[in-house]
Amino acid sequence: MGKAIQFFKDAYFELTKVTWLGKKEVVATTVVVIVFVIIMALFVGFVDQVLSIILRVIFKLG
Repeated sequence: MGKAIQFFKDAYFELTKVTWLGKKEVVATTVVVIVFVIIMALFVGFVDQVLSIILRVIFKLG
């Protein structure tokens, strides 16, 4: 039990040393992540459509 208490004390001490991002930085990085996810989703959807067309032509399924 003593090791668990010491762990949480140490974890709390380490968290006091963390430099947290401000609201502006959090919003900016969140926007970057959302834009990146949208771009990647569009790219994967486009590649999926192109490969589907190619496979239909190759196997004459369409």
